[in-house]
Amino acid sequence: MAALKQTESGYAILVEPLSPANGCGWLATVPALPGCTGDGDTPEAALADAESAIVEWIDAARQSGRKIPGPQAAGQWRQRVPRSLHEKLKIVAAREGVSLNAYVANVLAEAVGRAA
Repeated sequence: MAALKQTESGYAILVEPLSPANGCGWLATVPALPGCTGDGDTPEAALADAESAIVEWIDAARQSGRKIPGPQAAGQWRQRVPRSLHEKLKIVAAREGVSLNAYVANVLAEAVGRAA
């Protein structure tokens, strides 16, 4: 199950499980910073490793004079769904203790992680 997390620095991090062929554990990727990743035995460990990698990536980019991409603002689009689906999504989001937007973003991140 992949999940998209936002760091304090503003960079989005995609956290997804690694397959047994890739050593199991979790991989955290920072899409805005090419090659910036972290890993760990748990999603939390991979996220923490990626947050450290962001600092190192930016430091290395500064030292070499490379351009540092800023955190990308969240994308936005309007999606019309049937009222019944909207209501079901609201119920599940409430049960999970998150906003409807956060829940739908997480569901989409999981689907993209499975498709990748």
